[in-house]
Amino acid sequence: MKKLLSALVLCAVALTTMAQVPKYEVRAVWLTTLNSLDWPSTKATNSQSIERQQQQFCAILDQLRQSNVNTVLLQTRVRATTIYPSRYEPFDGCLTGKPGRDPGYDVLRFAIDECHRRGMELHAWVVAIPVGKWNAIGCKQLRERYGSLVRKIGDEGYMNPEMSQTSEYIAKICREIAENYDVDGIHLDYIRYPENWKQTQSKSRGREHITRIVREIHNRVKAVKPWVKISCSPVGKYSDLTRYPSRGWNAYDAVCQDAQGWLREGIMDQLYPMMYFKGDNFYPFAVDWADNTYGRTVAPGLAIWLLSRREGSDWPLLDITREMHVLRTLGMGHTYFRSRFFTDNTKGVYTHTKNRIDRYPALIPPMTWQSAAKPSRPSGMDIKPCAAGMEINWWGAQDHSDAPYLMYNVYASDRYPVDISDARNLVAMRLRNTRILVEKEDGSHYYAVTAVDRYGNESAAIQCDEPYEKTVVLLKNDGRRLELPDLDPTLNTDYISITSLAGNVITIRPSNEKQVSIRTIPNGVYTVNSVDRHKVSRRIGQFIVKR
Repeated sequence: MKKLLSALVLCAVALTTMAQVPKYEVRAVWLTTLNSLDWPSTKATNSQSIERQQQQFCAILDQLRQSNVNTVLLQTRVRATTIYPSRYEPFDGCLTGKPGRDPGYDVLRFAIDECHRRGMELHAWVVAIPVGKWNAIGCKQLRERYGSLVRKIGDEGYMNPEMSQTSEYIAKICREIAENYDVDGIHLDYIRYPENWKQTQSKSRGREHITRIVREIHNRVKAVKPWVKISCSPVGKYSDLTRYPSRGWNAYDAVCQDAQGWLREGIMDQLYPMMYFKGDNFYPFAVDWADNTYGRTVAPGLAIWLLSRREGSDWPLLDITREMHVLRTLGMGHTYFRSRFFTDNTKGVYTHTKNRIDRYPALIPPMTWQSAAKPSRPSGMDIKPCAAGMEINWWGAQDHSDAPYLMYNVYASDRYPVDISDARNLVAMRLRNTRILVEKEDGSHYYAVTAVDRYGNESAAIQCDEPYEKTVVLLKNDGRRLELPDLDPTLNTDYISITSLAGNVITIRPSNEKQVSIRTIPNGVYTVNSVDRHKVSRRIGQFIVKR
């Protein structure tokens, strides 16, 4: 049986390599704030350190976006502490170095805006049952307020899942986030019994308690914003399989998580099972998750931290990439634990994923079980060449009931009509405005735009039947001074850089200058770039020095 399974795995890898790039697939990452494991390394104590903290977050997002990650699970409730101003719990110390201290800006709102600016979803990761060290600020305040709601195990505090007050309290936290922030999801972590809990009730009764908490959260959040996804990270093996035992560690029996039942009941939209295993401990259980999605989304978590020698396991990269290929064959997404191990390119996992497995972007599967109504397509489009490439404007679909919440996807191809089913044609996704500057390779391209509602349903495309070719703008100069054009304000230019065709930076100038001295620049061809505060560079023109 083991030889057969190995053969099937290798066959799946080969088939996936040949398969078309998926248009819909969750590619997620857990971004941990507990003890600043992934972010932030800089503490917010003044305006300068706040800016550095924000820049670090943006740098992480830029890396994730370049590798086509589309979902960020940001740890928001840490241990009865939060990274946003909550009415119920104090600030976590990861932000400032001092628990309870205000960081001086709304961290969650900033994070959401930056994710949305890059076309990514942000889900608020809420740690449910653990509330931290017994005398730490979060646990202590919770005990003072609710007394017996918290139970001590060792030196840690845990909310009692058997008390109805627990479901009410956690649901109140989740609703607060959904009401006050434009989050795309509420992601529940540790929504289960602690493994060292001395359970006196039956397992079936225990599952009822945990399910009650999930149901209460679902009902309260959906009442506010039905498009907000409810998800959780269950133990990686749901239950024992006929031929493959879970060896005593599974979601259903060990910790009373009926995760597949939550999908079936409709109180969970997504699952991110923590499948931190390999071989026979991974593949049969992955198939089990795939066979029991009930039309929802499952994106198993991968143990990329075990690639690190410092973690004591030293897995080869092939173990992870093979699992990713098999998950794709099974129609599931994939999730990285944790962000730092991914962006640090541990054993080349980032490079391999970016250049091979997730080379092209993917959209997040629509929540058709919540709403399947497609929005109307945009009503008009205008395209004109500009210094940066192509300026595309369109008119939104105003007849849709959720028109204020609509987003837009942009596609480009050298063929007409643009095939919007092919993810390789995606240029930008989940845009919140109706204008974009597109930088494309040389050659003629056709463009198409679709509307997307908050549930992920995509409209038909408005197509432009005329090909557009990017033009090279030559900037005026007399060999001594270069005249700079008026800059598009949407570029948010921080400074101007002049580079050689080889990419070497010749000079950097302030963005408000209209003329630049080029007396010392040798004859040749040069490129002028707009650079924003996130160090994102966009070409605005070229010039030739010929004296």
